Amino acid sequence: MIPEQRIIELTDQINWYNDQYYQNSISEVDDFTFDQLLQELTLLEKQYPQYVRPDSPTARVGGTISKDFATVYHRFPMLSLGNTYSEADLVEFDSRVRRGLRDEPYEYICELKFDGVALSMTYENGVLVQGATRGDGVRGDDITNNIRTIRTVPLRVKVTNSSAGAERRSAVPPLFEVRGEGFLPLAEFERINKEREDIGEPLLANPRNAASGTFKQQNSAAVAQRRLDCYVYSFLAEETIFHTHEESLVAMKNWGFNVSPTWRKCADIQEVMRYIDEWNTKRYDLPLGTDGIVLKVNRYDQQAELGFTAKSPRWAIAFKYKALGASTTLNGIQYQVGRTGAVTPVAMLTPVLLAGTVVKRASLHNANEIERLGVMLHDTVFVEKGGEIIPKITGVDLTRRTAQSQPIQYPAQCPACGTPLIRREKEAHFYCPNEKGCPPQRQARFEHFIQRRAMNIETLGEGKIELLIDRGLVQTPADLYNLRADQLLGIEKIFFDEESGKKRVVSFREKTVENIMTAIERSKAQPLSNVLFALGIRYVGNTTAERIVAYFGSMEALMEAPLETLANVPDVGPRIAQSLADWFADPDNRIYVERLRAAGLQMATDRKAVIREGDSLAGRTFLYTGTFANYSREDLEAKITAHGGRLLSGISKKLNYLIVGENAGPSKIANAQKLNVPMISEDEFMAMLKE
Repeated sequence: MIPEQRIIELTDQINWYNDQYYQNSISEVDDFTFDQLLQELTLLEKQYPQYVRPDSPTARVGGTISKDFATVYHRFPMLSLGNTYSEADLVEFDSRVRRGLRDEPYEYICELKFDGVALSMTYENGVLVQGATRGDGVRGDDITNNIRTIRTVPLRVKVTNSSAGAERRSAVPPLFEVRGEGFLPLAEFERINKEREDIGEPLLANPRNAASGTFKQQNSAAVAQRRLDCYVYSFLAEETIFHTHEESLVAMKNWGFNVSPTWRKCADIQEVMRYIDEWNTKRYDLPLGTDGIVLKVNRYDQQAELGFTAKSPRWAIAFKYKALGASTTLNGIQYQVGRTGAVTPVAMLTPVLLAGTVVKRASLHNANEIERLGVMLHDTVFVEKGGEIIPKITGVDLTRRTAQSQPIQYPAQCPACGTPLIRREKEAHFYCPNEKGCPPQRQARFEHFIQRRAMNIETLGEGKIELLIDRGLVQTPADLYNLRADQLLGIEKIFFDEESGKKRVVSFREKTVENIMTAIERSKAQPLSNVLFALGIRYVGNTTAERIVAYFGSMEALMEAPLETLANVPDVGPRIAQSLADWFADPDNRIYVERLRAAGLQMATDRKAVIREGDSLAGRTFLYTGTFANYSREDLEAKITAHGGRLLSGISKKLNYLIVGENAGPSKIANAQKLNVPMISEDEFMAMLKE
């Protein structure tokens, strides 16, 4: 089959699988088959870029690195809404609407107000051509490449008549815009924080800030790994397509957009109040945070008649829920040990009903947080659930403190193995240094190794690893590749969950064993970046592993690299470099890597490694903006690192030089001037290479 036809076939096939999975919750193929098809398409598109379609599913996995976001002007201003916490204000709003419409009949659409980032997406001839942030409402940042990574955002709108099944693309205007709320699902927020804790990085504060920061990342491949999502709630076009907001919501859903099913049409303000009451606690069952509801007049002609103020529409208002909190007693602290040895305190509470669920535990994060709150054992504490999955303690009711309250003494020894804890300079966590002998650290290393973004042997989850360790079948993840099916078949164990008080049986039946052995064999095809991430080196996350592999090209080159070379890898820096050097300096770790090599894991990549050409830029940091006569952006990055320099991802006081080319980004230049960062031309940079 000729390449163009195969690219068309793969694009349509993978887009169909994506639509089935994300729109209809149907998995038509297994993950391995899907990944193989996507990899084939990616390779073909690299060889024949002239045949890449604008709706190619490879856009979902990212890859584009943009050093500047272009500014785009919104065709329709993205105004903010007036908001209130008072039901009385809603009644007054309804009165204003009635007066403005001169008692003409009207109705409302109620939608949940999601806690995310406002996005605008423009389509031409059914194809997504631009995605932007709200910005100041008049202009925002062009983040098209990042928005394309959201799998629930259609790259191409396919409209069919649900009753006849016939194509009717003419119903779609040639140019239209949809708006929505980009968000980080709560489950993803927890997964990312678990990984950050796993590699020793600071935790993200909350899902909303995490989503905002992710959308502004320059590397769309890193954005894709965050698995962002988006609910759309508004349709805009120059021509009149719909008569009501309700019609637009139904149509966008039929066109493949992700419209939250939580909206409702309400005949009057009393129905609106009932909607508000219903979702006051039910909203905590949703996959994202919410902080209120949005009330809109349904008919567009009535919206036009009511008009706008200077800042907001007169036909819509936001009602915000007050943060739900409760007070209860702190009975004790449970200290959990993670893979890196970080000891995390979890508050054990007298059970209390909060947001529709019984809360028994709350996060305390670290010793610094305990000190900041001034919390003591047996105190009455305030607990909130403001969008996070795990509730958090927000304060102490000092008026109810009694003589029973006792200062919290952070343990001096590891609660799991008794090893004296250490606290590294400038770090909030205490750590157990017994990396090889501490039971929870050892098990957590296995769990890290088998996760999807590492070696993808997730069939070994749900207590199976613990059972294998208990039976002495594995000591390190390398032992997984020596397992035989006959060793596993028939073994089982009963686990008791203290939290739920229930028993759970983990057993290895014939089909289970078959799936495990297949997954272990398939894991040998995982790329080197996954292998490096799976090793569990502190501070080395998935994205960092990809950059390290792109720089060195092989595990052997990485293992032999001196500290100063490690520090020159883009966005690695001295802390990660030292962690890498320390890890590979351990003879046991080198033996571990060699065992994985012998088992058949990937230890090299087809990417070209950076070859050191000199030290003229050693110890200096660089960033660039614009285009250059002698270098592509990739060539410029390679030249900087090849001469010992280090690339930064943004303007900061740590930046030594900003290389300025043609059509340079004004925001970068302004920030460099503000921080007095020296700016050099392409010729000046080339002269530095010869020093």
